[in-house]
Amino acid sequence: MAPPRFMGLTGRPLSLAVSIVATTGKSLKSAHEFTLTLSVTSGFLLFGYDQGVMSGIIAAPAFTDLFTATKGNSTMQGFVTAIYEIGCLFGAIFILAFGDFLGRRRAIMMGGSIMILGVIIQVTAERTATPLAQFIIGRTITGVGNGINTSTIPTYQAECSKTSNRGLLICIEGGIIAFGTLIAYWIIFALVLVIPLIWLPESPRWLLTRGRDAEGEIVIAALRGLEMDSKECQLQKQIILDSIAASGYAGRKGTPLKAVFTNGKPQHFRRMMLGVSSQIMQQVGGCNAVIYYFPILFEQSIGQSPQISLLLGGVNMIVYSIFATVSWFIIERAGRRKLFLWGTVGQCLSMVLVFSCLIPGTEAAAKGAAVGLFTYIASFGATWLPLPWLYPAEINPIKTRQKANAMSTCSNWLFNFLIVMITPIMVSNIGWGTYLFFAVVNACFLPIIYYTYPETKQRSLEEIDIIFAKGWLAGRGEGDGGTVGGSGFWKGDRYVRAARELPFLTDEDVEVEARRQGLVQDGEGVEGLRVRGVRDEEEKDLVV
Repeated sequence: MAPPRFMGLTGRPLSLAVSIVATTGKSLKSAHEFTLTLSVTSGFLLFGYDQGVMSGIIAAPAFTDLFTATKGNSTMQGFVTAIYEIGCLFGAIFILAFGDFLGRRRAIMMGGSIMILGVIIQVTAERTATPLAQFIIGRTITGVGNGINTSTIPTYQAECSKTSNRGLLICIEGGIIAFGTLIAYWIIFALVLVIPLIWLPESPRWLLTRGRDAEGEIVIAALRGLEMDSKECQLQKQIILDSIAASGYAGRKGTPLKAVFTNGKPQHFRRMMLGVSSQIMQQVGGCNAVIYYFPILFEQSIGQSPQISLLLGGVNMIVYSIFATVSWFIIERAGRRKLFLWGTVGQCLSMVLVFSCLIPGTEAAAKGAAVGLFTYIASFGATWLPLPWLYPAEINPIKTRQKANAMSTCSNWLFNFLIVMITPIMVSNIGWGTYLFFAVVNACFLPIIYYTYPETKQRSLEEIDIIFAKGWLAGRGEGDGGTVGGSGFWKGDRYVRAARELPFLTDEDVEVEARRQGLVQDGEGVEGLRVRGVRDEEEKDLVV
């Protein structure tokens, strides 16, 4: 029996088709595959495109002449820019409520369609009517579509990827934001998001959580290029089903929101908070203060002309795009933790350079501040740009992944709105103090990451479940916790140690280790766990 196909593809070509654009020759074999991979990547390219568009036009004379309320008004500039994030927040909340019902494919298609509607409303704003109100409404609607996409695409990617390249693919996905920003500075483009998804498969893990086992089996076989009755295909299916059962919600088509706030062996709440915290830190670290307002920062803080500021903004986006590709090549070597830590140090030192060079108030010293803004965007692009999109998608267990990922995306857009709204006001009122604030905030990230963020490189999604079970059991003095028991920062270091001490597992080892940790009972199987899961739910309290 030949492997099943979608769009005439199976195995590696199909995996690429549901992934993001892979730019290395090792990953990309044909122009046909390149075209197909645009389907998922375009969602994040559009995200970056908006950043670049607003950064390029927010202070442009043509924009302020049409939308006169923004001219010389930092509060209105912040509001017009930040209202997009409110729309994104609503989109993420929609996925939090209905994402499990819709599935990954339909949600992404819906998000793309809503974005098209919002763009049409924006570009048809005319001076003879109420252009600013129409523009704001259009940006809000576009944001809703983008919020839906950014809450769903990383989950779809993580669930359809192999362990060996999951980090690379989602890092490319996040990094493509930078290329969207670059494109917006230099050219106008049109990109189709919705149409290819009509023929692409649904996430196999979502299908299995909905009880559609036969369809899930077909997608697993198609993505791996296997025959449906092959041993590897059946083992993959069984591992996913065991993971669903161990979550305590087997047999339910939807996961209740309260499940995200429970712990126990699956550690739903802790894992959700790890994803949420990564998205919050990405925003409060100052990234959008630099990306959206780069020309304004150069004008007001460094004293350059509008034309030079806009030109340097374009150069900055080239730097941004180049460094965004760095993580593609090192994510599975360096790992998540090291990149988080390196990026935080780079961002902190860059902000220190910026504010210290602005204190003297001289033109010569201000040039040092310009260097700091460039080194900041380089550090951010190589690390913090993609990682908060990757980490929540892989750190959360299968039954709460969609809701937990949506909550982390909600936190991203909420704090994105806050930073974009207040940055022009901060720059106008406290000047170099703005950059001092971001330097201090970045320094505060280091202990949180070091003590609470487990390493997940080269781990299957099911291995990550085992890491958290080991950490939880070690904290209770039960099970085979090894030496991971500890009393570090919020006792989170026992999960960091569990990740460090657990050897890399084969698919067969995952099955054995899951039973050893009590995630799956010997001889019980998936059906037995459908009953036991209700009882186990009583243990999942909020005690860490």
